[in-house]
Amino acid sequence: MSTFPRSTERIRRERRLPFGAPVRGWALAEWALVPLRLFLGVTFVYASLQKLSNPNFFNAQSPASIQQQLIASTRVSPLHALLAHLTGAAVPLGLVIALGELAVGVGTLLGLWARVAALGGAVLSFILFLTVSFHAAPYFTGADLVFFFAWMPLILAGGGSRLSMDALIAQRAAARANLSSPVLVPIPFARVQELCGQFDKGHCAVRHGLDCDAGVCPVLLGPRAPLTTRVAIDRVDRRALVVGASTVAAVGVGSLVAGAAIAGVARLIGAAPPPAASNALGGSSSATTSTAPTGATTASPPASSRGTLLGNASQVPVGQAASFTIPSTGAPGIVVHTVSGGWVAYDAVCPHAGCTVGFSSSADVMVCPCHGSQFQVSNGAVLNGPAPRGLTALKITEGSNGNLYLQ
Repeated sequence: MSTFPRSTERIRRERRLPFGAPVRGWALAEWALVPLRLFLGVTFVYASLQKLSNPNFFNAQSPASIQQQLIASTRVSPLHALLAHLTGAAVPLGLVIALGELAVGVGTLLGLWARVAALGGAVLSFILFLTVSFHAAPYFTGADLVFFFAWMPLILAGGGSRLSMDALIAQRAAARANLSSPVLVPIPFARVQELCGQFDKGHCAVRHGLDCDAGVCPVLLGPRAPLTTRVAIDRVDRRALVVGASTVAAVGVGSLVAGAAIAGVARLIGAAPPPAASNALGGSSSATTSTAPTGATTASPPASSRGTLLGNASQVPVGQAASFTIPSTGAPGIVVHTVSGGWVAYDAVCPHAGCTVGFSSSADVMVCPCHGSQFQVSNGAVLNGPAPRGLTALKITEGSNGNLYLQ
């Protein structure tokens, strides 16, 4: 019995692949880029909407605000001199970053101006690496550097012609110019040799020993193709550029409207709570809080034979915390009045990326607002990363006069 019908049916089944993918489509480079595009696109869109929908991101009094993150970055970033001048423009800078992430994410997801979107994503990732995760240790715990290199394949190879608006626009432009589809497919070089002749030290047997010339090979048409072909291709490229620019403008406006709507709804139904009133040792405020704020620092307190005076212990009730400035370094510090009645103090700079940690009385842990690292109150050890190590402990004592001193 002939097996031909069964083979034909098997071929038909193999060709019924998702999204019109060809047989063994997983092995084609353009299809292999699709998962990377989806991950990067979704991640950047999510990061953008997370910023736009969180009112604390634009609230200078919140530890998670863009302004406080800039202040934290000035302590660890090699660009500290530049960042110090940008804190006054933190809100517009945060808005630019959020909208830039949205543009990059949407462009990558749609495959629209894919190389431009990938270049923008790489620039944002590299800037974040220099400002946020430059001193992350080991280096691979900082995601920004990984994202930077993840954009490289899309910059070098483009977004591909699969599930891509760039490819769709180019195909329609070619169809209107009565040219064949510009979609690329891989072909073994052995097949090229069959079509164009056997190459021998740069000479082509089919051309009777003349130099090989890609311009006359139907498989290797390149910049030396016949003039009429180059003119037609240029015409297609110009048409694709015009249509692509119009599409980018339309998608950009739609993304802004959709992003604003999503951010507005998120603020109404699930906005992060505003930060509590701050309590800084040595200040006049008598408020007690569960969070030591990033920006609540005071002038260096006076020193005595007992150490550096921080303030009166009565300012910090049991189970609460307060912030202060470490005189020797100018870095923020945090002191916690533990539930057992004792005192612990730490350098409040998170070892991961330099953000300032706060104290959560409900969970009895210290938390980094930037990346979620958690630290044990009793000894500052890491409970949850990505911080590579614990907080630096400071020695603090309570004098007989009821004051707290930093040793």
